[in-house]
Amino acid sequence: MKALNHKLLRELWHLKGQVMAIAMVIASGVATLVMSLSTIEALKETTEAYYQRYAFGDVFASLIRAPEKLSQQITEIPGVQSIQTRIKKYAVVDVEGFVEPVIALVSSIPEETQPILSQLAVRKGGWITPGRTDEVIISEPFAEAHDLIMGDEIKLIMNGYKRSFRVVGIALCPEYIYALGPGALLPDEKRFAVMWVNRKTLEAAYDLEESFNDLTLSVIPNMPIEPVLNQLDILLQPYGGISAIERKDQLSNWFVMNEIEQQKTMATIMPSLFIMVAVFLTNMVLSRLIATERTEIGLFKAFGYSNFQIAWHYAKMMLVIGLIGVILGWVIGVFFGRYNTQNYAELFRFPLLIYRPSPQSFLLGGIISLAGALAGALLAIKNAVKLPPAQAMAPPTPPMYHHSALFFSLGLSHWVDQSTRIALRQIGRWPIRSFLTSAGIGLSVGLAVMTLQWRDSLNHISVVNFFEAQRQHLMVGLSNTQPERTLHDFENLPGVLRAEPVRIVGADFFVGPRSHRGGINGIKPNSLLQPVYDDQKRATVAVPEDGLIMGKKLANKLGVQIGASVWVEILDGKRPQLFIPVVNIIDTFIGMPVYMNINALNKTLQEAPSLEYVNLLVDSQ
Repeated sequence: MKALNHKLLRELWHLKGQVMAIAMVIASGVATLVMSLSTIEALKETTEAYYQRYAFGDVFASLIRAPEKLSQQITEIPGVQSIQTRIKKYAVVDVEGFVEPVIALVSSIPEETQPILSQLAVRKGGWITPGRTDEVIISEPFAEAHDLIMGDEIKLIMNGYKRSFRVVGIALCPEYIYALGPGALLPDEKRFAVMWVNRKTLEAAYDLEESFNDLTLSVIPNMPIEPVLNQLDILLQPYGGISAIERKDQLSNWFVMNEIEQQKTMATIMPSLFIMVAVFLTNMVLSRLIATERTEIGLFKAFGYSNFQIAWHYAKMMLVIGLIGVILGWVIGVFFGRYNTQNYAELFRFPLLIYRPSPQSFLLGGIISLAGALAGALLAIKNAVKLPPAQAMAPPTPPMYHHSALFFSLGLSHWVDQSTRIALRQIGRWPIRSFLTSAGIGLSVGLAVMTLQWRDSLNHISVVNFFEAQRQHLMVGLSNTQPERTLHDFENLPGVLRAEPVRIVGADFFVGPRSHRGGINGIKPNSLLQPVYDDQKRATVAVPEDGLIMGKKLANKLGVQIGASVWVEILDGKRPQLFIPVVNIIDTFIGMPVYMNINALNKTLQEAPSLEYVNLLVDSQ
């Protein structure tokens, strides 16, 4: 073995503590990168396999009511591959032993076979019996939350009538990976359920014989989807269709894809911090090692070793340390990647899990980390090879000590003790080393602060959004738009101290080439229970007689300022289209809301005063 290789092994063993410290930092960066990239790959592959196996649709649309024969016209749209019409309605669930109301989205399924699209992954039990109208299949999260099993009885209040159903199956569906109840921000398995029943049951309950109010389509692969959406909207508009959406905008799929995007952010930020710390550590360790081996480097040069051989010797040291870190990072990354993917699989209730990391994840982590370790060693290696042998074997020239003009001109020397003056002189004498030391400590502290601040941030957002901005005890959603006089019925309920109306309508907003699909929240000008709240100012904002109050994120997206007008296409009622001015812009933590005076909103809709939701303040007794 060559002499330099013997020396390399001795030095690695002698510096084993520092070697392992640097290797563990590198391993942390590699592990985080491999974990994130492999999780992204696994989530994408698992989601795609789930969607494909259970025929998740490409286009979704809701309407009020359309005859079943319309489905034939829809299938004739160029690009449409298959269609599944269905009936979807909300119902109230009466769960024995659970006193709070439970909302269920009840969807129709064929009697004898799986639907063509949005099929069910039956986890327990079986399919509904043909001809039976008292059997139901329920979603697995809801079943587990209430300990429901096969044969249990549940009661549904459908269109004002209570009916009993027997649980015959527990299932999952790709359309409801992330199942949100009306007005909810997060899934709540105890208070929201998805259920599937015989289509004839829903037809009879909601007077929808030979009709449908919801559909999903699949599109021929590689066909443009925009023409399909446009023609579908034209066909559904006379039947109350609001607007068809493609898969990327479907609520459940959007949340799943958003989680994958967050993993991409994790794969960028966290490994970068670890690698920057590793660069600092390798430079610091190697610089000090080379400084102590100055004489040995001179002797090696005197014996004929070239600058390249000496540089390669120290580069190999960093490569060995980096390689140890990379291998450890690969092992740790695979372990936590699978653990992370399993957590997501449990969160999203995937009926299958595919985890097979690609070589690209390992190669990318290894290359970036080894490049970072070498980058940290370059300056130190340069200093090792630039000295001629005679100069290298001589002791280094003592540094020149002199008074700092700035230090003494400011009179600081009288206010600090001797040890502090020594420390300050060292910092001033070696500014690059001092800066790198501070930067390394700063990166470490920043990493800790970044991970610890999430809980504080989420707590702050929840307090502001759910207590300061929303002060109601209950929010009641009505199945259909009701006249404003309905508010008096709520005000006269026992225990109700205050009732306020709310109306929410879907709308498209346009400013030049920019657009956004969202909604307008209509509230009273004197609303106290759910006022317009500016999170930045921590104060409520007055609702004007006319015009829009817009969230800052949406205003930035559309590029509008206060006083500008926005072209609004209402997706409800008579679907009016008009310019509406933006009278105020507020900061919000969640969403991109738009507010409007409920009286002005009803006037815009060319309807009598109406409401869809009621906020209630209730006596705690």
